[in-house]
Amino acid sequence: MWLVDDVDGAPIIGDILELADELRIKVRRVTRNQLDAEARSEAPQGVLAHAAPLPEAELDSLCRRGRDGRPPFLLALDGITDPQNVGALLRTAECAGVSGVLLPKHRAAHITPTVAKAAAGAVEHLDIALVSGLPAALTRAKELGVWSVGLDGAGDTSLFDLTVATEPIVLVLGAEGSGLSRLTMERCDVVAAIPLAGALSSLNVSAAGALACFEVARRRLG
Repeated sequence: MWLVDDVDGAPIIGDILELADELRIKVRRVTRNQLDAEARSEAPQGVLAHAAPLPEAELDSLCRRGRDGRPPFLLALDGITDPQNVGALLRTAECAGVSGVLLPKHRAAHITPTVAKAAAGAVEHLDIALVSGLPAALTRAKELGVWSVGLDGAGDTSLFDLTVATEPIVLVLGAEGSGLSRLTMERCDVVAAIPLAGALSSLNVSAAGALACFEVARRRLG
């Protein structure tokens, strides 16, 4: 761990140093210029930790029941490129009990410093799989007994009538504006819509994702 020489004496710094000592993590004092050059964040705050890369999960493993015996509850992001939205969705997913996330390798935001910051630590607790193509991944998930539920304003099922929520499920969210791609929507077993009562036609994708994730979680909690 690197710590800037002139970092302020905020209580959180003391907490970080105490935790580093407990975990026997070596702390190195560096100049502000050294830390700025090493950091991947646009606004480092005086402390930098070097860590191993996040492990990459396998699609087939995510589609199987976990050690607790619960059916998989997955989240798939289709073409969402805004890192703030991706980070917010990952934070929501972790809080709602999502067991794994599918991210396409192309035309989508991945785990960048901006995403990690917006996720507020969720990336350390979620199993994330990078898939070459989301339609193919959904096909494979179906072969393994997982229902694919797309969220789209044109869906013919209300999110609040989602009877498969307690089954093995992957919830699929599309980018704002374009929504789910044609091929992705064709692979979904159910396309659900959020009932809206106002004048606007849609929610922000992170808000829609939060509502959908917790509706699935609500049904699973029974």
